[in-house]
This record gives sequence, C-alpha cells and structure tokens, in this order.
Amino acid sequence: MLGLGNIGTIPGVEPASQPRASYGKCAEVSRGKDSTSGHWELAGLIVDREFPTYPHGFPKPLLDSFLSATGVPGYLGNIPASGTAIVEQLGDEHVRTGRPIIYTSADSVFQIAAHEEVIPLERLYEICSITRATVCTGEHAVGRVIARPFVGRSGEYRRTTNRRDFSLAPFGDTVLDSLSRAGIPTVGIGKIDDLYAGRGLTLMDHTRTNEEGIAAIIRLARGTESGLILANLVDFDTLYGHRNDPPGMARALEDFDRQVPSILETLGAGDLFLLTADHGNDPVTPSTDHSREYVPLLALRPGMNAGRNLGTRSTFADVGKTIAEFFGIENRLAGKSFLREVGTQ
Repeated sequence: MLGLGNIGTIPGVEPASQPRASYGKCAEVSRGKDSTSGHWELAGLIVDREFPTYPHGFPKPLLDSFLSATGVPGYLGNIPASGTAIVEQLGDEHVRTGRPIIYTSADSVFQIAAHEEVIPLERLYEICSITRATVCTGEHAVGRVIARPFVGRSGEYRRTTNRRDFSLAPFGDTVLDSLSRAGIPTVGIGKIDDLYAGRGLTLMDHTRTNEEGIAAIIRLARGTESGLILANLVDFDTLYGHRNDPPGMARALEDFDRQVPSILETLGAGDLFLLTADHGNDPVTPSTDHSREYVPLLALRPGMNAGRNLGTRSTFADVGKTIAEFFGIENRLAGKSFLREVGTQ
C-alpha cells in the first residue's frame, strides 16, 4: 500500500503500481551503528566521532570509579555479552551477592543488569544516573548507560520492560532544538526522551512496548493540533533483533502493519507521515548486535500525488532537514530536504 516493496526486493512484499507514499532508503554517515548515533543523525546532527567501545571489558580504573561513585558492593561480569546470556550465566551469583552485572556489546554502552527484588528499580536507575554523570565521562563517555532489570528464579530469569537508557546529551543542535526554540510542540514516544536526554521535548511518553507505543501515537496524534510526534517502537530491536528471532520479528512486523491504517487515519490534509529506522538489527545474522545498513524511508502527505522514488539518501539527516522545512523553521541542520519531492501544499 505505502510502497515498502518498491524500495528493494523483499520476498512476500510486492511493489505497488501506485504506492501511496514516496519511498527510498537512507545511508548512515555517522561513524556508529547505535541508537544514539542513529537518532541524532535522523534529527539532523551527524556524529563525526566514535563513542568509546570496550571489546575486552572496561578498564579497572573506570570500574574503581564506578564502585566509589555508586557505593555498590562490587560487580560481576565486565565482558561483552548478550544480555539474556549473561543474566542466565551470572543471575544466581548476583542474587546471592547483591552485586550488579556489568557488561557491554559491540556498541558504546555501559550496561547494568540487576534483579528487581535485589536492586529495586529506583536504586538501579540512581546507579545508572550517577554512572552517566560522574563515571562515564571524558574519554569514557559512552553513548549510553543502560539499566537492564530482570525478574524470575534460577533458570527462569527474564528481562523486564523497565529498561532505561541514560544517553549523552546531543553535541549540537537537532531538529528538536530548532522546533523548541520556534515554540513548536514536540512529543517523544518510547525511548525518545532517553536518546535525546530529554532535550528539545515538550511532552514525553516513555512507552515500553510496541503495543503501548502504537497506542500512544494514535492517542497523541488525535489530540495534537500542531507539532512533531517522534516515536521509537522498541520491540523490533530488543525482543527480536538482538535475540536473533526471525519468526518473532515477522510477527511484530505483521502486528505493526495491521495498525498502520489506524495511524494514517489520524492524519489531516496538512500533515506529514515519515516511517524509517535508526539502524539495522538483522535477526538472521550470527551477531546479536546492531547491523550497519540502509534503513527504509516512507513519506506520505495526504492528498498529494502517488508516491515518488526518493532514491538513496546520502544521510539519515535528510529526515530532520525535511521536518525543519515542513515546519518552515530556520536551521543549520545537516542533510537535504526531500519535502518538495513528496509534495508541498
């Protein structure tokens, strides 16, 4: 219907002869392949530096600083790992000792896992906040400090939806900053508030699942007369991409596809709907990490012509630049707007 099958060859998704949306794909310019870099670039800020990564675990001085600043009784882990695997491996020792599980991945993250009955959520969030503010700074300023709570018993541990990301604040202006200065309302759904450190957002709805996120998009779109609604649907990444679960990913995509008409029904004649991604997370690759690849782009303006081919955009930042032009705001964002290709009113 919208034209996803027109972007490239997708088994089971036929190209539309008259797609409703304009379609294309975007390449990433920023040096990472993580959620922070991807979202910042989508908002017009290209990250021209690499966030630090720790393929052999975190250095002792950094962890000594972590212990001193947070007052925790020690730590477990300190290796790159799959979150589900390391909880299964070290969960029993964590429950016995009260020491949080520290781990990282191929991305720039300092992850802290804890059982919700051993380290309560508010305390885990406090530990992460302190780590973000006083430990992971300077040369160790990772993209995100992530709270990874879990529940359950030995052999049956499972992560919960109470994850929180403590991101760096953007290094420069994003389209959210530009809109905020112009007095245009901005709404963040999902982990958007975390990824932009709350900056430039008028309203934040921290939904924890795709179902909650889609419901919030529809509810807030109906109740917002003018402004930007920016949403991240978390399940594709956390439940299926990172866990190498192709059937689960397929079901989640089908579930979302069924909800798209309800989202489109909220659009008025002057609105703009954009659908894209912040990175890849291919569930069929051997790695559980993000994949660096093109992301799909669909752009719809109700009442405009049938969709046009937007081609391969040279940067995610074209999305932010297009949003800025749509709202008619002055900006110095990276990227090139494709608004006129989609259609103007």
